[in-house]
Amino acid sequence: MDGLRSEISYWEEGASVDWTRLKDDLASDEFDNGRTPGELEESFSASQFTVFAWHDDQVVGTARLLADGVCNAYLIDVWTQSVWRRRGIGREMVSRLMKKVPGHVGLFTDSAAGFYDGLGFRREEVGMSRIAGSG
Repeated sequence: MDGLRSEISYWEEGASVDWTRLKDDLASDEFDNGRTPGELEESFSASQFTVFAWHDDQVVGTARLLADGVCNAYLIDVWTQSVWRRRGIGREMVSRLMKKVPGHVGLFTDSAAGFYDGLGFRREEVGMSRIAGSG
C-alpha cells in the first residue's frame, strides 16, 4: 500500500486539470452533480483552497474549501476515484486543507459519515440548507 501512496502527488492549483476528463470520471464514479466541465473549473477556481490528487496525468482525487479566512470554512467536493479509495488519499487531501484555516469547518455528507468521524469531525444535530431559486 505504501508504494501505491508514493505514486500519488498533490497539487493545490488546478491549472493542469483536464476538466472534461474530470467531469467524465466523476460521472462514471457516480459523483457528478450536473456541473459542466466549465462550471467545475469555475467552482474550483473560486474556492479559497483546493487540492488535487494525481496519478500520472490523471486526477484521482479532489477537495476544496470555501472559507472566510477568519473562523469559518465549508469542506466540499471531497472525492477519491473508487479504484483509489482506502489508500489514505482522501485523508491526506482533507488534512492538507484543514491546515489552511482556523476555526469551524463544516460539511454535508450523505454516505461518508464514518470517514469524516475518523478525521475528527463531529456530527451536529441541526443543519439546514436551501437551493436558491427553489422557493
